[in-house]
Amino acid sequence: MILSGRSISPGKAKGEVLKLDEPFSFLGGVDGSTGELNSGKGNVAGKVFVFPAGKGSTVGSYVMYDLAVHGKAPAAVINNNAETIVTTGAVISSIPMVDRIDVSLLRDGDRVTVDADAGTVEVEGVEIIESVSSAILVDGRVLMLKRPENARSFPGVWSLVAGKIEFGESPVEASVREIMEETGIDVHAPDRSGRVVTVREKDTIWRVYPFLYRLKAAEPKLNHENLGFEWVEPKDLPSRKTVKYTYEAVSAMLEP
Repeated sequence: MILSGRSISPGKAKGEVLKLDEPFSFLGGVDGSTGELNSGKGNVAGKVFVFPAGKGSTVGSYVMYDLAVHGKAPAAVINNNAETIVTTGAVISSIPMVDRIDVSLLRDGDRVTVDADAGTVEVEGVEIIESVSSAILVDGRVLMLKRPENARSFPGVWSLVAGKIEFGESPVEASVREIMEETGIDVHAPDRSGRVVTVREKDTIWRVYPFLYRLKAAEPKLNHENLGFEWVEPKDLPSRKTVKYTYEAVSAMLEP
């Protein structure tokens, strides 16, 4: 799987991901002579260091340079959004760096190849599956399906009507087919579509095309893929265990 972003500091590197979920400051965040993170979460030396964005003092740039002088620099840096301090540190330290990468799709221990000349990150052993997720809305309530605990993907959670896009299908065609197969509801064309979202589950990244169907009435007749259904107020979705970004995708499609 290859993720495309933007080249910040040129060069190429390959290594294991060390990831933080919060913005990071090199000043105070890492020992410049050893590479050890002060949080105790590991050592950046030789790792592909992944975090959403930089923060903190401009001295952080020189801490990155200190790491390079001591041979303890990260092999590469990946951010969602590069800011000036980390950018400067990467450039003066000759550390390959890429940004505009959705770092939520990367995990600790992933083996990645960073091509900062091209602005890409290749993740070994991870595949992308194109899929659809459809919200059926009746009287202001959205149809939610309960997935079984032994489901191969997203077991035990509530989801919209979802499934893979088969070879040769368009996303809309897949959405209409999945709704018929899973619920017996006959639809023809969505009222709205949403922005494509990506969700990581183990070694799979689901690239999801969301759709919204407004119906006057519907009586779901489920197949074997789901255990049950409920009609749920969209505002109540965050209180349920759902596939990630379900609430955000539905809310976006309900906006005027």
